[in-house]
Amino acid sequence: MSRVDVDGVGIEYEVTGEGRPVVLLHGFPDSGRLWRHQVPALAQAGFQVIVPDLRGYGRSGKPEPAESYSLPLLAADVLAVLADAGTDRAHVVGHDWGAALAWTLAVLSPGSVDHLVTLSVGNPVTFRRTTLQCEKSWYMLLFQFPGIAERWLTQDNWENFRSWSGHPDAGQVIADLEADGSLTPGLNWYRANVPPESWAGPPLQLPPVQAPTMGVWSTGDFALTEQQMTDSAENVSGPWRYERLDGPGHWMQLEAPGQVNDLLLDFLPR
Repeated sequence: MSRVDVDGVGIEYEVTGEGRPVVLLHGFPDSGRLWRHQVPALAQAGFQVIVPDLRGYGRSGKPEPAESYSLPLLAADVLAVLADAGTDRAHVVGHDWGAALAWTLAVLSPGSVDHLVTLSVGNPVTFRRTTLQCEKSWYMLLFQFPGIAERWLTQDNWENFRSWSGHPDAGQVIADLEADGSLTPGLNWYRANVPPESWAGPPLQLPPVQAPTMGVWSTGDFALTEQQMTDSAENVSGPWRYERLDGPGHWMQLEAPGQVNDLLLDFLPR
């Protein structure tokens, strides 16, 4: 593991392999461990694979204020990791909040993103366009309440977390959240970026993404609609590709690793 300091916040990351760099960005409630099935496949195919524990997770820094987890600050963390790893441009692959971060990085720092892959979560501009997506995102409002959200998720041996998320690796994820103190920092990603007033505000406006982009959505996803991903094409000025995986749930890289790996290797140039 390597570590880079970003304005007093340490970000841990691991580098595997040699070649064209690709950075893998996890979401809630995971750490870099989420990508354990993708790292070997990408490294063996000739990529340098960079996997951070993003701010708030694993052994990375966990600043207390919720506003410390805004997407522009998180994007700066990724840029610092890339620079520390010796590159200023990489393929960027993100899942869940890591996908939202990947979109943000492609908008704020287009020169740093070679090819973009977003799993599950579409472009922020189109994310909340439909009533159905807003209904599926009910938990984002619950997560705004400090203390209450933490209690709801953890009570009765994390029963609500287990039943709500259906995470295929729930036992290990819970153990990591407890050991690393990552639950509140992870919830702060929601508190910093989707405050209640944002649901009633005007539609978000962002420049289109210039990088060649692939969006991947899985039919068993409990939290995301297909439309929020397919509509993302409207906000990509570069080449756009959409792939739908039939069967897997939200954590497709754990439930269908072979399919996800095949898509990455087919889309990302070496």
